[in-house]
Amino acid sequence: MTLNIETPALLFSATTLILLAYTNRFLTIAQLIRSLKKTYKKEENNNILLEIKNLNLRLTLIRYMQLMGVLCLFLSVLAMLMLFVEKHEMGIFLFATSIVALLISLGISFWEISISVNALKLHLKDLKEEE
Repeated sequence: MTLNIETPALLFSATTLILLAYTNRFLTIAQLIRSLKKTYKKEENNNILLEIKNLNLRLTLIRYMQLMGVLCLFLSVLAMLMLFVEKHEMGIFLFATSIVALLISLGISFWEISISVNALKLHLKDLKEEE
């Protein structure tokens, strides 16, 4: 199998956009947790604590998503370096590993989104009960 030096570079734009999306999700959830903490200090509602716990899990998952995304980008650059110095086998291995890191990141992202959807369903459950 041959791999051109341009091939790992294809992951740059995709990976950076994914990392930007992950960072935006992280910042939004962190802001929501801060807001819920203030509300909890006023009301001391256990449902708020459960929401904060759920959001904290999502923050942890996003941190791992970011870690795997950065690892993907790092390994892609390293693969390009290995291809540049004509270490083709190592370059192919590193590029394959970067794709695996990207897959893991996307898998964790799917998990985090699933948690978010389930939390929203639970949050809106009382609206259905009122009808």
